[in-house]
Amino acid sequence: MKKTGISKPQEIEQLIKKNRSLVEIGKALSAEKNLDAVLEMVVDKAREFTNADAGSIYILTPDEKTLQFKIIHTDSLNWRMGGTSGNPITLPDIPIIREDGHPNLMNVCSYVAYTGKAVNIPDVYFAENFNFANTKIIDAANNYRSKSMLVLPMRNHENDIIGVLSLINAMEKGKIVPFSKDVEEITEALASQAAIALTNSILIHDLEELLESFIRSIAHGMGIKSPHTGNHIRRVEELTMQIARTINSENSGKFSNTYFNEDEMKELRIAAWMHDIGKITTPEFIFNKATKLQTIFDRIKLLETRFNLIKEIKKNEHSGQKYDLIKRGKKEEVPALEKNFEKQINELEDEINFLNEVNIGKEYLAEEKIDRIKSISRKKYILDGQEFPYLEKNEVENLIINKGTLTQKEKQMMDNHANVSYEMLHELPFPKKMNKIPIYASGHHEKLDGSGYPLGLKAEQLPLQTRILAIADIFDALTAHDRPYKEGKTLSESMSILEKMVLSNFLDKDIFEIFRTNKLYLLFAEKELKKEQIDME
Repeated sequence: MKKTGISKPQEIEQLIKKNRSLVEIGKALSAEKNLDAVLEMVVDKAREFTNADAGSIYILTPDEKTLQFKIIHTDSLNWRMGGTSGNPITLPDIPIIREDGHPNLMNVCSYVAYTGKAVNIPDVYFAENFNFANTKIIDAANNYRSKSMLVLPMRNHENDIIGVLSLINAMEKGKIVPFSKDVEEITEALASQAAIALTNSILIHDLEELLESFIRSIAHGMGIKSPHTGNHIRRVEELTMQIARTINSENSGKFSNTYFNEDEMKELRIAAWMHDIGKITTPEFIFNKATKLQTIFDRIKLLETRFNLIKEIKKNEHSGQKYDLIKRGKKEEVPALEKNFEKQINELEDEINFLNEVNIGKEYLAEEKIDRIKSISRKKYILDGQEFPYLEKNEVENLIINKGTLTQKEKQMMDNHANVSYEMLHELPFPKKMNKIPIYASGHHEKLDGSGYPLGLKAEQLPLQTRILAIADIFDALTAHDRPYKEGKTLSESMSILEKMVLSNFLDKDIFEIFRTNKLYLLFAEKELKKEQIDME
Protein backbone atom coordinates (compact mmCIF):
# COMPACT_ATOMS: atom_id res chain seq x y z
CA MET A 1 0.00 0.00 0.00
CA LYS A 2 1.37 3.40 -1.02
CA LYS A 3 2.01 5.79 1.87
CA THR A 4 0.59 9.28 1.41
CA GLY A 5 1.93 10.88 4.56
CA ILE A 6 -1.64 11.72 5.54
CA SER A 7 -3.46 9.83 8.25
CA LYS A 8 -6.92 8.38 7.69
CA PRO A 9 -8.60 10.98 9.96
CA GLN A 10 -6.84 13.74 7.96
CA GLU A 11 -8.08 12.26 4.68
CA ILE A 12 -11.62 12.15 6.04
CA GLU A 13 -11.29 15.72 7.30
CA GLN A 14 -10.04 16.92 3.91
CA LEU A 15 -12.88 15.10 2.16
CA ILE A 16 -15.42 16.68 4.51
CA LYS A 17 -13.90 20.11 3.89
CA LYS A 18 -14.08 19.61 0.12
CA ASN A 19 -17.68 18.44 0.31
CA ARG A 20 -18.54 21.40 2.52
CA SER A 21 -16.83 23.69 0.02
CA LEU A 22 -18.83 22.10 -2.77
CA VAL A 23 -22.06 22.89 -0.91
CA GLU A 24 -20.94 26.48 -0.29
CA ILE A 25 -19.99 26.87 -3.95
CA GLY A 26 -23.42 25.54 -4.94
CA LYS A 27 -25.11 28.13 -2.74
CA ALA A 28 -22.96 30.91 -4.15
CA LEU A 29 -23.63 29.84 -7.73
CA SER A 30 -27.37 29.65 -7.10
CA ALA A 31 -27.42 33.14 -5.58
CA GLU A 32 -25.57 34.79 -8.48
CA LYS A 33 -27.82 35.81 -11.39
CA ASN A 34 -25.32 37.63 -13.62
CA LEU A 35 -24.29 35.20 -16.34
CA ASP A 36 -20.72 36.47 -16.71
CA ALA A 37 -20.24 36.48 -12.94
CA VAL A 38 -21.48 32.87 -12.74
CA LEU A 39 -18.96 31.79 -15.37
CA GLU A 40 -16.13 33.57 -13.60
CA MET A 41 -17.12 32.05 -10.28
CA VAL A 42 -17.09 28.56 -11.80
CA VAL A 43 -13.53 28.98 -13.10
CA ASP A 44 -12.27 30.59 -9.89
CA LYS A 45 -13.80 27.93 -7.64
CA ALA A 46 -12.66 25.06 -9.86
CA ARG A 47 -9.11 26.39 -9.88
CA GLU A 48 -9.26 26.92 -6.13
CA PHE A 49 -10.51 23.36 -5.70
CA THR A 50 -7.77 21.82 -7.83
CA ASN A 51 -4.89 24.29 -7.28
CA ALA A 52 -4.87 24.82 -11.05
CA ASP A 53 -2.82 27.66 -12.49
CA ALA A 54 -5.21 28.18 -15.40
CA GLY A 55 -8.83 27.56 -16.26
CA SER A 56 -11.23 28.19 -19.12
CA ILE A 57 -14.91 27.79 -19.86
CA TYR A 58 -16.42 27.16 -23.25
CA ILE A 59 -20.17 27.32 -23.85
CA LEU A 60 -22.00 25.35 -26.52
CA THR A 61 -23.66 27.49 -29.20
CA PRO A 62 -27.42 26.96 -29.72
CA ASP A 63 -26.78 24.87 -32.85
CA GLU A 64 -24.39 22.66 -30.78
CA LYS A 65 -21.73 22.88 -33.48
CA THR A 66 -19.27 25.24 -31.80
CA LEU A 67 -17.67 25.92 -28.43
CA GLN A 68 -17.40 29.60 -27.62
CA PHE A 69 -14.63 30.88 -25.34
CA LYS A 70 -16.25 32.66 -22.40
CA ILE A 71 -13.61 32.83 -19.66
CA ILE A 72 -9.80 32.48 -19.62
CA HIS A 73 -7.83 32.79 -16.36
CA THR A 74 -4.10 32.12 -15.97
CA ASP A 75 -2.50 33.22 -12.70
CA SER A 76 1.15 32.96 -13.71
CA LEU A 77 0.54 35.08 -16.85
CA ASN A 78 -1.85 37.43 -15.04
CA TRP A 79 -4.53 36.69 -17.63
CA ARG A 80 -8.19 37.41 -16.93
CA MET A 81 -10.18 37.56 -20.13
CA GLY A 82 -13.91 37.45 -20.82
CA GLY A 83 -16.67 37.63 -18.23
CA THR A 84 -16.76 40.83 -16.20
CA SER A 85 -13.05 41.56 -16.73
CA GLY A 86 -13.64 43.90 -19.65
CA ASN A 87 -10.79 42.18 -21.52
CA PRO A 88 -11.99 40.55 -24.74
CA ILE A 89 -10.99 37.01 -25.67
CA THR A 90 -9.05 37.06 -28.91
CA LEU A 91 -8.78 33.28 -29.37
CA PRO A 92 -11.04 31.68 -31.99
CA ASP A 93 -14.01 29.47 -31.11
CA ILE A 94 -13.64 25.72 -31.39
CA PRO A 95 -15.69 23.80 -33.95
CA ILE A 96 -17.24 20.58 -32.64
CA ILE A 97 -18.23 19.50 -36.11
CA ARG A 98 -15.71 19.92 -38.91
CA GLU A 99 -16.55 21.32 -42.33
CA ASP A 100 -16.69 17.78 -43.72
CA GLY A 101 -19.47 16.97 -41.25
CA HIS A 102 -17.36 14.72 -39.01
CA PRO A 103 -16.78 15.39 -35.30
CA ASN A 104 -13.63 17.30 -34.35
CA LEU A 105 -12.21 14.65 -32.01
CA MET A 106 -8.57 15.76 -32.21
CA ASN A 107 -9.31 18.84 -30.11
CA VAL A 108 -9.64 17.79 -26.49
CA CYS A 109 -12.38 20.30 -25.63
CA SER A 110 -14.55 19.48 -28.65
CA TYR A 111 -13.96 15.77 -27.89
CA VAL A 112 -15.33 16.22 -24.37
CA ALA A 113 -18.27 18.28 -25.63
CA TYR A 114 -19.09 15.67 -28.30
CA THR A 115 -18.61 12.49 -26.26
CA GLY A 116 -19.46 13.73 -22.77
CA LYS A 117 -16.37 11.99 -21.39
CA ALA A 118 -13.90 13.66 -19.03
CA VAL A 119 -10.24 13.74 -20.10
CA ASN A 120 -7.35 13.84 -17.61
CA ILE A 121 -3.89 14.22 -19.21
CA PRO A 122 -0.64 14.22 -17.15
CA ASP A 123 1.33 16.02 -19.91
CA VAL A 124 -0.33 17.43 -22.99
CA TYR A 125 2.95 17.60 -24.92
CA PHE A 126 3.04 13.82 -24.94
CA ALA A 127 -0.69 13.13 -25.42
CA GLU A 128 -1.22 10.63 -28.22
CA ASN A 129 -4.92 11.02 -29.04
CA PHE A 130 -5.19 14.81 -29.32
CA ASN A 131 -3.56 17.60 -31.30
CA PHE A 132 -1.99 20.26 -29.05
CA ALA A 133 -0.04 22.06 -31.79
CA ASN A 134 -1.88 25.37 -31.14
CA THR A 135 -1.30 25.01 -27.40
CA LYS A 136 2.43 24.70 -27.99
CA ILE A 137 2.43 27.80 -30.22
CA ILE A 138 0.60 29.88 -27.59
CA ASP A 139 2.93 28.53 -24.88
CA ALA A 140 6.02 29.48 -26.88
CA ALA A 141 4.67 32.99 -27.52
CA ASN A 142 4.05 33.55 -23.80
CA ASN A 143 6.94 31.62 -22.25
CA TYR A 144 4.49 29.18 -20.70
CA ARG A 145 4.40 25.41 -20.36
CA SER A 146 1.03 23.70 -20.41
CA LYS A 147 1.39 20.32 -18.83
CA SER A 148 -1.33 18.63 -16.78
CA MET A 149 -4.88 19.15 -18.04
CA LEU A 150 -8.32 18.21 -16.82
CA VAL A 151 -11.24 18.78 -19.21
CA LEU A 152 -14.75 18.13 -17.93
CA PRO A 153 -18.21 18.21 -19.51
CA MET A 154 -20.73 20.57 -17.93
CA ARG A 155 -24.07 18.72 -17.70
CA ASN A 156 -27.28 20.41 -16.63
CA HIS A 157 -30.28 18.93 -14.78
CA GLU A 158 -31.49 17.28 -18.01
CA ASN A 159 -28.05 15.66 -18.50
CA ASP A 160 -27.44 17.84 -21.56
CA ILE A 161 -23.91 19.10 -22.12
CA ILE A 162 -23.98 22.89 -22.21
CA GLY A 163 -20.26 23.56 -22.08
CA VAL A 164 -16.76 22.44 -21.13
CA LEU A 165 -14.55 23.31 -18.17
CA SER A 166 -10.83 23.11 -18.84
CA LEU A 167 -8.16 23.27 -16.07
CA ILE A 168 -4.42 23.44 -16.71
CA ASN A 169 -1.41 22.75 -14.48
CA ALA A 170 -2.38 21.48 -11.07
CA MET A 171 0.17 22.96 -8.63
CA GLU A 172 1.64 21.36 -5.52
CA LYS A 173 4.46 23.06 -3.60
CA GLY A 174 5.31 25.21 -6.63
CA LYS A 175 5.50 22.29 -9.05
CA ILE A 176 3.14 21.12 -11.78
CA VAL A 177 1.56 17.78 -10.93
CA PRO A 178 -1.15 15.65 -12.59
CA PHE A 179 -4.76 16.11 -11.52
CA SER A 180 -5.59 13.28 -9.13
CA LYS A 181 -8.56 10.96 -9.62
CA ASP A 182 -10.16 12.25 -6.42
CA VAL A 183 -9.87 15.83 -7.65
CA GLU A 184 -11.28 14.80 -11.02
CA GLU A 185 -14.39 13.25 -9.47
CA ILE A 186 -15.18 16.10 -7.12
CA THR A 187 -14.45 18.71 -9.80
CA GLU A 188 -16.78 16.88 -12.17
CA ALA A 189 -19.47 17.24 -9.51
CA LEU A 190 -18.66 20.96 -9.35
CA ALA A 191 -18.89 21.21 -13.14
CA SER A 192 -22.35 19.64 -13.12
CA GLN A 193 -23.44 21.90 -10.28
CA ALA A 194 -22.10 24.85 -12.20
CA ALA A 195 -23.91 23.71 -15.35
CA ILE A 196 -27.23 23.69 -13.49
CA ALA A 197 -26.56 27.14 -12.02
CA LEU A 198 -25.49 28.33 -15.46
CA THR A 199 -28.62 26.89 -17.07
CA ASN A 200 -30.76 28.64 -14.46
CA SER A 201 -28.93 31.90 -15.10
CA ILE A 202 -29.39 31.50 -18.86
CA LEU A 203 -33.07 30.69 -18.37
CA ILE A 204 -33.57 33.76 -16.18
CA HIS A 205 -31.67 35.90 -18.68
CA ASP A 206 -33.67 34.46 -21.58
CA LEU A 207 -36.96 34.99 -19.75
CA GLU A 208 -36.04 38.59 -19.03
CA GLU A 209 -35.05 39.05 -22.67
CA LEU A 210 -38.34 37.44 -23.72
CA LEU A 211 -40.26 39.78 -21.43
CA GLU A 212 -38.47 42.86 -22.77
CA SER A 213 -38.91 41.67 -26.36
CA PHE A 214 -42.60 41.12 -25.69
CA ILE A 215 -42.86 44.60 -24.20
CA ARG A 216 -41.06 46.15 -27.16
CA SER A 217 -43.22 44.24 -29.62
CA ILE A 218 -46.38 45.60 -27.96
CA ALA A 219 -44.94 49.12 -28.13
CA HIS A 220 -44.06 48.48 -31.78
CA GLY A 221 -47.63 47.33 -32.39
CA MET A 222 -48.86 50.55 -30.82
CA GLY A 223 -46.60 52.42 -33.24
CA ILE A 224 -48.14 50.61 -36.21
CA LYS A 225 -51.64 51.48 -34.99
CA SER A 226 -50.64 55.06 -34.23
CA PRO A 227 -47.17 56.21 -35.33
CA HIS A 228 -47.21 59.32 -33.15
CA THR A 229 -48.11 57.19 -30.10
CA GLY A 230 -45.27 54.79 -30.89
CA ASN A 231 -42.86 57.71 -31.10
CA HIS A 232 -44.24 59.15 -27.85
CA ILE A 233 -43.63 55.83 -26.04
CA ARG A 234 -40.02 55.70 -27.28
CA ARG A 235 -39.30 59.30 -26.29
CA VAL A 236 -40.90 58.94 -22.85
CA GLU A 237 -38.83 55.82 -22.16
CA GLU A 238 -35.61 57.59 -23.14
CA LEU A 239 -36.40 60.73 -21.14
CA THR A 240 -37.53 58.73 -18.09
CA MET A 241 -34.27 56.80 -18.03
CA GLN A 242 -32.23 59.98 -18.54
CA ILE A 243 -33.88 61.54 -15.49
CA ALA A 244 -33.29 58.35 -13.47
CA ARG A 245 -29.61 58.20 -14.48
CA THR A 246 -29.20 61.86 -13.53
CA ILE A 247 -30.72 61.18 -10.10
CA ASN A 248 -28.28 58.28 -9.68
CA SER A 249 -25.37 60.63 -10.34
CA GLU A 250 -26.47 63.25 -7.79
CA ASN A 251 -23.96 63.64 -4.94
CA SER A 252 -25.72 66.43 -3.08
CA GLY A 253 -29.18 67.78 -2.49
CA LYS A 254 -32.50 65.98 -2.25
CA PHE A 255 -31.41 62.89 -4.19
CA SER A 256 -27.87 62.43 -2.84
CA ASN A 257 -28.92 59.21 -1.08
CA THR A 258 -31.20 57.96 -3.85
CA TYR A 259 -29.89 55.32 -6.23
CA PHE A 260 -31.78 53.03 -8.58
CA ASN A 261 -29.99 49.68 -8.87
CA GLU A 262 -29.87 47.65 -12.08
CA ASP A 263 -33.12 45.80 -11.35
CA GLU A 264 -34.92 49.02 -10.42
CA MET A 265 -33.72 50.70 -13.60
CA LYS A 266 -34.98 47.76 -15.65
CA GLU A 267 -38.31 47.87 -13.83
CA LEU A 268 -38.64 51.59 -14.54
CA ARG A 269 -37.64 51.17 -18.19
CA ILE A 270 -40.32 48.52 -18.78
CA ALA A 271 -42.89 50.67 -16.98
CA ALA A 272 -42.02 53.54 -19.32
CA TRP A 273 -42.37 51.28 -22.36
CA MET A 274 -45.74 50.12 -21.04
CA HIS A 275 -47.18 53.39 -19.77
CA ASP A 276 -49.59 53.74 -22.70
CA ILE A 277 -50.37 50.05 -23.29
CA GLY A 278 -54.01 50.74 -22.39
CA LYS A 279 -54.34 52.75 -25.58
CA ILE A 280 -54.40 49.46 -27.43
CA THR A 281 -58.13 49.42 -26.60
CA THR A 282 -58.68 53.05 -27.64
CA PRO A 283 -60.46 53.39 -31.03
CA GLU A 284 -58.06 54.39 -33.76
CA PHE A 285 -60.11 57.42 -34.84
CA ILE A 286 -59.67 58.90 -31.35
CA PHE A 287 -55.90 58.34 -31.51
CA ASN A 288 -55.65 60.13 -34.80
CA LYS A 289 -58.47 62.65 -34.48
CA ALA A 290 -56.67 65.53 -36.13
CA THR A 291 -59.76 67.76 -36.31
CA LYS A 292 -62.98 68.06 -34.35
CA LEU A 293 -65.13 66.61 -37.14
CA GLN A 294 -62.81 63.72 -37.99
CA THR A 295 -64.08 60.15 -37.77
CA ILE A 296 -62.82 57.81 -40.49
CA PHE A 297 -62.52 61.01 -42.56
CA ASP A 298 -62.77 64.72 -41.82
CA ARG A 299 -66.48 65.60 -41.97
CA ILE A 300 -65.64 69.23 -42.73
CA LYS A 301 -65.80 68.02 -46.34
CA LEU A 302 -69.46 67.15 -45.79
CA LEU A 303 -70.06 70.65 -44.44
CA GLU A 304 -68.33 72.19 -47.44
CA THR A 305 -70.48 70.09 -49.77
CA ARG A 306 -73.61 71.00 -47.78
CA PHE A 307 -72.83 74.70 -47.83
CA ASN A 308 -72.18 74.52 -51.58
CA LEU A 309 -75.58 72.87 -51.90
CA ILE A 310 -77.17 75.66 -49.85
CA LYS A 311 -75.46 78.15 -52.19
CA GLU A 312 -77.01 76.40 -55.19
CA ILE A 313 -80.41 76.39 -53.50
CA LYS A 314 -80.07 80.12 -52.83
CA LYS A 315 -78.92 80.72 -56.40
CA ASN A 316 -81.98 78.90 -57.71
CA GLU A 317 -84.19 80.85 -55.32
CA HIS A 318 -82.52 84.08 -56.42
CA SER A 319 -82.96 83.27 -60.12
CA GLY A 320 -86.64 82.54 -59.55
CA GLN A 321 -87.15 85.72 -57.55
CA LYS A 322 -85.31 87.80 -60.14
CA TYR A 323 -87.33 86.27 -62.99
CA ASP A 324 -90.54 86.96 -61.07
CA LEU A 325 -89.64 90.62 -60.50
CA ILE A 326 -88.78 91.14 -64.16
CA LYS A 327 -91.96 89.35 -65.25
CA ARG A 328 -94.01 91.59 -63.00
CA GLY A 329 -92.28 94.69 -64.33
CA LYS A 330 -90.42 95.51 -61.14
CA LYS A 331 -86.91 95.78 -62.49
CA GLU A 332 -86.13 98.58 -60.07
CA GLU A 333 -86.20 96.04 -57.21
CA VAL A 334 -83.60 93.76 -58.88
CA PRO A 335 -80.51 95.65 -57.57
CA ALA A 336 -81.67 95.26 -53.97
CA LEU A 337 -82.38 91.58 -54.65
CA GLU A 338 -78.88 91.14 -56.11
CA LYS A 339 -77.34 92.92 -53.14
CA ASN A 340 -79.21 90.69 -50.67
CA PHE A 341 -78.21 87.58 -52.63
CA GLU A 342 -74.55 88.63 -52.65
CA LYS A 343 -74.76 89.24 -48.92
CA GLN A 344 -76.19 85.73 -48.34
CA ILE A 345 -73.48 84.09 -50.48
CA ASN A 346 -70.72 86.04 -48.70
CA GLU A 347 -72.25 85.08 -45.38
CA LEU A 348 -72.26 81.39 -46.36
CA GLU A 349 -68.65 81.57 -47.49
CA ASP A 350 -67.69 83.38 -44.31
CA GLU A 351 -69.47 80.75 -42.21
CA ILE A 352 -67.80 77.76 -43.91
CA ASN A 353 -64.42 79.47 -43.58
CA PHE A 354 -65.17 80.05 -39.90
CA LEU A 355 -66.20 76.40 -39.44
CA ASN A 356 -62.99 75.27 -41.15
CA GLU A 357 -61.06 77.40 -38.69
CA VAL A 358 -62.79 76.12 -35.53
CA ASN A 359 -62.61 72.54 -36.82
CA ILE A 360 -58.86 72.72 -36.13
CA GLY A 361 -58.44 72.03 -32.43
CA LYS A 362 -56.76 75.08 -31.02
CA GLU A 363 -55.97 75.35 -27.34
CA TYR A 364 -59.14 77.25 -26.39
CA LEU A 365 -62.33 78.21 -28.22
CA ALA A 366 -63.69 81.58 -27.16
CA GLU A 367 -67.28 81.79 -25.89
CA GLU A 368 -68.34 84.12 -28.72
CA LYS A 369 -67.21 81.52 -31.25
CA ILE A 370 -69.23 78.84 -29.50
CA ASP A 371 -72.26 81.16 -29.66
CA ARG A 372 -71.68 81.71 -33.38
CA ILE A 373 -71.54 77.93 -34.03
CA LYS A 374 -74.84 77.50 -32.21
CA SER A 375 -76.33 80.40 -34.17
CA ILE A 376 -75.33 78.81 -37.49
CA SER A 377 -76.78 75.49 -36.34
CA ARG A 378 -80.20 77.13 -35.86
CA LYS A 379 -80.39 78.13 -39.54
CA LYS A 380 -82.41 75.92 -41.88
CA TYR A 381 -82.51 75.15 -45.59
CA ILE A 382 -85.20 73.38 -47.59
CA LEU A 383 -84.50 70.55 -50.00
CA ASP A 384 -87.24 68.64 -51.83
CA GLY A 385 -89.81 70.19 -49.56
CA GLN A 386 -88.05 69.04 -46.39
CA GLU A 387 -86.34 71.30 -43.83
CA PHE A 388 -82.77 70.59 -42.69
CA PRO A 389 -80.43 72.37 -40.22
CA TYR A 390 -77.18 73.90 -41.44
CA LEU A 391 -75.37 71.81 -38.80
CA GLU A 392 -76.33 68.41 -37.39
CA LYS A 393 -76.48 67.91 -33.63
CA ASN A 394 -73.31 65.76 -33.55
CA GLU A 395 -71.45 68.27 -35.70
CA VAL A 396 -72.32 71.05 -33.26
CA GLU A 397 -71.28 68.87 -30.30
CA ASN A 398 -67.84 68.38 -31.88
CA LEU A 399 -67.34 71.91 -33.21
CA ILE A 400 -67.97 73.56 -29.82
CA ILE A 401 -65.17 71.56 -28.13
CA ASN A 402 -63.35 74.37 -26.37
CA LYS A 403 -59.93 72.65 -26.22
CA GLY A 404 -58.38 70.11 -28.55
CA THR A 405 -60.39 67.86 -30.85
CA LEU A 406 -62.00 65.32 -28.49
CA THR A 407 -65.51 65.47 -27.10
CA GLN A 408 -66.00 64.80 -23.40
CA LYS A 409 -67.04 61.21 -24.15
CA GLU A 410 -64.02 60.66 -26.41
CA LYS A 411 -61.73 62.22 -23.82
CA GLN A 412 -63.06 59.80 -21.21
CA MET A 413 -62.34 56.92 -23.59
CA MET A 414 -58.81 58.25 -24.09
CA ASP A 415 -58.22 58.88 -20.38
CA ASN A 416 -59.39 55.37 -19.58
CA HIS A 417 -56.15 54.05 -21.08
CA ALA A 418 -54.38 54.56 -17.74
CA ASN A 419 -56.90 52.35 -15.96
CA VAL A 420 -56.74 49.76 -18.76
CA SER A 421 -52.93 49.85 -18.56
CA TYR A 422 -53.08 48.96 -14.88
CA GLU A 423 -55.61 46.16 -15.44
CA MET A 424 -53.63 44.65 -18.33
CA LEU A 425 -50.26 44.86 -16.59
CA HIS A 426 -51.71 43.61 -13.30
CA GLU A 427 -52.63 40.38 -15.08
CA LEU A 428 -49.03 39.72 -16.13
CA PRO A 429 -47.04 37.52 -13.70
CA PHE A 430 -44.09 39.87 -13.29
CA PRO A 431 -41.22 38.54 -11.12
CA LYS A 432 -40.96 40.03 -7.65
CA LYS A 433 -38.30 42.55 -8.64
CA MET A 434 -40.63 43.92 -11.33
CA ASN A 435 -43.97 43.71 -9.57
CA LYS A 436 -44.37 47.50 -9.30
CA ILE A 437 -44.48 47.99 -13.08
CA PRO A 438 -48.32 48.19 -13.15
CA ILE A 439 -48.26 50.94 -10.49
CA TYR A 440 -45.50 52.97 -12.16
CA ALA A 441 -46.90 52.61 -15.68
CA SER A 442 -50.51 53.45 -14.90
CA GLY A 443 -49.79 56.39 -12.59
CA HIS A 444 -48.34 58.89 -15.03
CA HIS A 445 -51.58 60.92 -15.05
CA GLU A 446 -51.86 61.08 -11.26
CA LYS A 447 -51.22 64.44 -9.55
CA LEU A 448 -49.68 65.15 -6.17
CA ASP A 449 -52.82 66.92 -4.97
CA GLY A 450 -54.99 63.88 -5.76
CA SER A 451 -56.81 65.44 -8.72
CA GLY A 452 -55.30 63.10 -11.31
CA TYR A 453 -56.53 59.78 -12.70
CA PRO A 454 -57.24 56.86 -12.79
CA LEU A 455 -57.16 56.40 -8.99
CA GLY A 456 -56.86 59.97 -7.70
CA LEU A 457 -53.74 59.09 -5.70
CA LYS A 458 -52.08 61.76 -3.54
CA ALA A 459 -48.40 62.63 -3.04
CA GLU A 460 -47.75 60.12 -0.26
CA GLN A 461 -49.15 57.35 -2.45
CA LEU A 462 -47.05 58.15 -5.51
CA PRO A 463 -43.59 56.54 -5.69
CA LEU A 464 -40.61 58.41 -7.09
CA GLN A 465 -40.63 56.32 -10.27
CA THR A 466 -44.22 57.35 -11.05
CA ARG A 467 -43.36 61.01 -10.51
CA ILE A 468 -40.40 60.75 -12.92
CA LEU A 469 -42.58 59.12 -15.55
CA ALA A 470 -45.25 61.82 -15.14
CA ILE A 471 -42.80 64.64 -15.94
CA ALA A 472 -41.35 62.77 -18.91
CA ASP A 473 -44.83 62.03 -20.26
CA ILE A 474 -46.16 65.57 -19.90
CA PHE A 475 -43.03 67.21 -21.31
CA ASP A 476 -43.14 65.03 -24.41
CA ALA A 477 -46.89 65.57 -24.81
CA LEU A 478 -46.31 69.35 -24.75
CA THR A 479 -43.39 69.40 -27.19
CA ALA A 480 -44.42 66.60 -29.59
CA HIS A 481 -44.63 67.96 -33.13
CA ASP A 482 -45.87 64.77 -34.78
CA ARG A 483 -49.38 64.69 -33.32
CA PRO A 484 -52.05 65.19 -35.99
CA TYR A 485 -54.31 67.30 -33.78
CA LYS A 486 -51.85 69.91 -32.49
CA GLU A 487 -48.51 71.57 -33.04
CA GLY A 488 -45.65 71.07 -30.60
CA LYS A 489 -45.03 73.89 -28.16
CA THR A 490 -41.71 75.67 -27.85
CA LEU A 491 -39.27 74.80 -25.07
CA SER A 492 -40.00 78.01 -23.17
CA GLU A 493 -43.78 77.44 -23.32
CA SER A 494 -43.40 73.82 -22.23
CA MET A 495 -41.06 74.60 -19.33
CA SER A 496 -43.39 77.39 -18.22
CA ILE A 497 -46.36 75.01 -18.18
CA LEU A 498 -44.36 72.41 -16.22
CA GLU A 499 -43.37 75.07 -13.70
CA LYS A 500 -47.01 76.11 -13.26
CA MET A 501 -47.96 72.47 -12.72
CA VAL A 502 -45.27 72.23 -10.03
CA LEU A 503 -46.61 75.38 -8.33
CA SER A 504 -50.14 73.93 -8.52
CA ASN A 505 -48.89 70.82 -6.68
CA PHE A 506 -49.46 68.58 -9.68
CA LEU A 507 -45.82 67.58 -10.34
CA ASP A 508 -42.80 66.86 -8.14
CA LYS A 509 -40.73 70.05 -7.69
CA ASP A 510 -37.49 68.21 -6.88
CA ILE A 511 -37.60 66.10 -10.03
CA PHE A 512 -38.49 69.21 -12.05
CA GLU A 513 -35.47 70.94 -10.52
CA ILE A 514 -33.22 68.04 -11.59
CA PHE A 515 -34.79 68.25 -15.05
CA ARG A 516 -34.21 71.99 -15.28
CA THR A 517 -30.80 72.49 -13.62
CA ASN A 518 -29.22 69.61 -15.54
CA LYS A 519 -30.78 70.94 -18.77
CA LEU A 520 -32.24 67.55 -19.61
CA TYR A 521 -34.92 69.41 -21.56
CA LEU A 522 -32.22 70.77 -23.88
CA LEU A 523 -30.60 67.36 -24.44
CA PHE A 524 -34.02 66.04 -25.34
CA ALA A 525 -34.84 69.01 -27.56
CA GLU A 526 -31.62 68.82 -29.57
CA LYS A 527 -32.45 65.24 -30.48
CA GLU A 528 -36.23 65.33 -30.86
CA LEU A 529 -37.59 68.84 -31.53
CA LYS A 530 -37.70 71.10 -34.57
CA LYS A 531 -35.19 73.95 -34.60
CA GLU A 532 -37.93 76.57 -34.33
CA GLN A 533 -39.17 74.97 -31.10
CA ILE A 534 -35.81 75.43 -29.36
CA ASP A 535 -36.05 78.99 -28.07
CA MET A 536 -34.06 78.70 -24.82
CA GLU A 537 -30.88 77.19 -23.47
